[in-house]
Formats: sequence, C-alpha cells, structure tokens
Amino acid sequence: MPRFSKAVSSLRSSEIRDLMTLASRPDIISFAGGMPGNDLFPVKEVEELYRELDIKIKQAAFQYGPTPGLPSLLESLQGFLEKKGLPVHENRLLITTGSQQALNILGKAFIDPREPVLVENPCFIGALSAFRSYDAELRGVPVDVEGISIDVLRQEIDRKEKAKFLYITPYFHNPAGVLYTTERKQQLIAALQGTNIPLIEDDAYGDLYFYKEDADRLKPIKAINPEGINICYTGSFSKILGPGLRLGWMLVPEKIYGKCELIKQSADACSPSFTQVLADAFIRSGQIYSYIDGVRQEYKKRASAMVAALREYLPDYVQWSEPRGGFYLWLTLPEGTDATRIVTLAIEGGAVFVVGKTFDPEGRQNNSLRLSYCNNTPEQIAEGIPIVANAIRTICG
Repeated sequence: MPRFSKAVSSLRSSEIRDLMTLASRPDIISFAGGMPGNDLFPVKEVEELYRELDIKIKQAAFQYGPTPGLPSLLESLQGFLEKKGLPVHENRLLITTGSQQALNILGKAFIDPREPVLVENPCFIGALSAFRSYDAELRGVPVDVEGISIDVLRQEIDRKEKAKFLYITPYFHNPAGVLYTTERKQQLIAALQGTNIPLIEDDAYGDLYFYKEDADRLKPIKAINPEGINICYTGSFSKILGPGLRLGWMLVPEKIYGKCELIKQSADACSPSFTQVLADAFIRSGQIYSYIDGVRQEYKKRASAMVAALREYLPDYVQWSEPRGGFYLWLTLPEGTDATRIVTLAIEGGAVFVVGKTFDPEGRQNNSLRLSYCNNTPEQIAEGIPIVANAIRTICG
C-alpha cells in the first residue's frame, strides 16, 4: 500500500465538482456551479484578435514563458488594475494558473502543519481546499449582510496562537453573495493593523456589479492601501473572460512576491503562454471593458429572474438577500434543517444546488444552500426554482 503524506490523506473531492456530473444531464437544471454561461463567451471577438496578431507573437504563444507572466500581459494587466486604483507600482504582479493557484501558492508560502488560518464562514470551497492541503487549522469567522463579524474577528486575533493570515472575499462573496459595506471594511482594517496578520483579499467578482451606486463599496482594501497590513490581492480572468484560459493573478508586496515566484516556478514553471497572449490582446483592444459591461447586464437579468421566482415560490421562513452583483444567492433555512435531504429530493425533481456544509470550514452547518444563476437562462430559472422550493416545503413543511 502506498504511504501517502498526511496532507494528501486528508484531502477530499469538492462536493461542487462531484455535483458537476449531474449538470451534464439534459434532465437536470443546475444551480450548482459558478460557471459563466457558454453563450456569453466572446468567441468571435477573440478569434478576430488572434487572426490579427503578428506571426512572431503567435509563435511565442506556443512557447514557454517567464514564471511571473508574459511581460506584455503584465503591462496591460497593470493598466487594467490601475483603473481600480490599485497600487501596482508599489507591489509586484504575478500571473497564476487561475486564481486557485494564487491561493495555493499563498497557502504554501505561509502555512506550516496545524497552524491557524482565519477564513470567513461560509467560505469559498477552493480556498478551504487549498489551505487544507497544507494541513492548516481553519478557524471560521461568521459573515453577515455587511461582511465579516468584527467582534468574532477581534476575538480570533487576540488568541494566543496568532493566525498566519485572514482570507476574505468581500465583493459578491462566494457563496453568500455579500458585498462588504465601506464601514465594515474600515473596521476590518482597524482590527488588522499592527497585528502582523496578512490579509488575502480575493476579488473574483468585483467587476460584475449590478448598480453603479455601489462604486464606493467596490473599492478594494488593497486600493485603500492602509498602513501596517500586508495585503495580497488576487483576481481572475475566469469570470470576466473565460475560466478555460486558466489565468489569474496576485498583486503582493515585494517581500512576499519573491517566495511566491519561487513556489510557482516549482509548481508549473509558467502559466499558459497561449492564453496569456489572448488575454493581453483582449485588454489592449479595449474590448474587455465593453464585454464586462455586457455580461454584467446579462447576469443582472438572470439574477432578477431568480429573485422573481424565489419571491413567488419560496416559503416565508426562508431567509435571503437580493444580490447586487456576482453569481450567487444564499438561502438560510430554519435551524436544524438538513439541506442534504432537500438537494436529494430536488435532484429527483430535476434541479441541483450546493448545500451549506460544503462552505463551512468545519463541514457541519447545513441549514443553508447556494443557488447560482450565472449559467442559466431566465426560462431555465423559472422552471428550476419551483423544483427547489417544492423540495424545501416537503422537508421543512
């Protein structure tokens, strides 16, 4: 019998990945995966951009590239991030193979076995998996409608064994859909200053806002650039161009960057040059801005369709908030409800979603569920939500 490492032995397959096998069935309406709609990808636009590229650039696209990323993409991405107010010239930018790799690299850079890491509860399953792979002790801090609980966060900060870092997704949180308030972000900054606890700020969905009046709330903490906190800002092309490119990035202080580059070098040497060339061309053409604006409106339409269906079919005892951007809606059921029973019944009816315990760092709390509207038409949403609502009523009464 092979003798695997303790870290590998503790790994488990993501329930979301397991559920994706159901998503391919034509008789199932899937609200499980946070996948952009295939019909929304800019296929023709990217094909045209590629045709217009110089032959030497096309040849370079088939070649290995520098570990930090192709210089051309680093330059164009810096311009893209500068428009968000991010301090790109005071930090270093590293291209990663999806933002999942960024989280994995940061986990490897900071975590020794059984060391505590602070995460939101609920938390993005990809982050939980990455940090668990280094045998971290995950400490969940509750999230409410304004963001992470500052009182609980301060209690965790004050514990004798100092956390290695805090991980948050403040902009249309995965899975809770929450957009942090400006006040809550300021409270978080105050709580972290002087603690020597780095902040990992994951911003995969911030560009997909529905309302322009949220602009102030969308300003990254990294852009605020507070003193006394090492902030590692991560992002991705997955939601604003296509996950198949497998391209993300991290913007980190110089003293953290060096270790991260070495870790990436040992992991994959470099991210795909071919898709880096495509992403660079898309940014430089200016089409990335019009494309994001277009998909933003489409996701708003799909979110509105789900909100309308939930209002019509859900019982009053289910709690949820209307999304202001991103991909997700989070439903909270009566205390003691087992959402696994509900999803089992929903699958029999022809719809699937992800249960709450998937996103709990301890894998326990299960009276909640995540619905994703990004990969469904309004018609599919109108057909699928009654199935989910009926399953909830059958189990909860």
